[in-house]
Amino acid sequence: MKLTPTTLEGACLIDLEKRGDERGFFARYFCKKEFSEASLNSDWVQINNSYSSEKGTLRGLHFQRQPASEVKLVRCIQGSIWDVIVDIRPTSPTYKGWFGAELSQDNRTMMYVPKGFAHGFISLTDNSEIIYLVSSFYDSSLERNLKWNDPEVSIKWPISPTVISERDSKAPFLAELEPYC
Repeated sequence: MKLTPTTLEGACLIDLEKRGDERGFFARYFCKKEFSEASLNSDWVQINNSYSSEKGTLRGLHFQRQPASEVKLVRCIQGSIWDVIVDIRPTSPTYKGWFGAELSQDNRTMMYVPKGFAHGFISLTDNSEIIYLVSSFYDSSLERNLKWNDPEVSIKWPISPTVISERDSKAPFLAELEPYC
């Protein structure tokens, strides 16, 4: 695996190192030893699956508060998404910063999302599907979301959303959220 740091402290992109021949290729998606050596989370408790049938479907920006904060490892297995993370840790040097990258079935790039980040994505194709590993169990009482178009964060989405849930469209702005700690 090849780890590439993002502009946000603790977050990275992970590309597979493929070993191929005439049959195709083999690549390691996760290795506890390699993740531990890179000081990345290596303890996953759930694997989630998300499918969006229409291009322009926006999901997020979601996170869980302590003690259920979670690390995520996100990969698009069908179609293409633009994955985005926002640093919501007030004590972080990259607080309020965001980073986005295309994850697709073709590039097989993964996004490593540390604790203290809001996460979301928009589907760039019809029939986009992702799987993601999480480090904490889901706790609905600690789940929160951040407004996807918060002007204080100013995410530059590559396309305009055409499908968005009522919950995500009514999410609070960062200034309205209780501080993440």
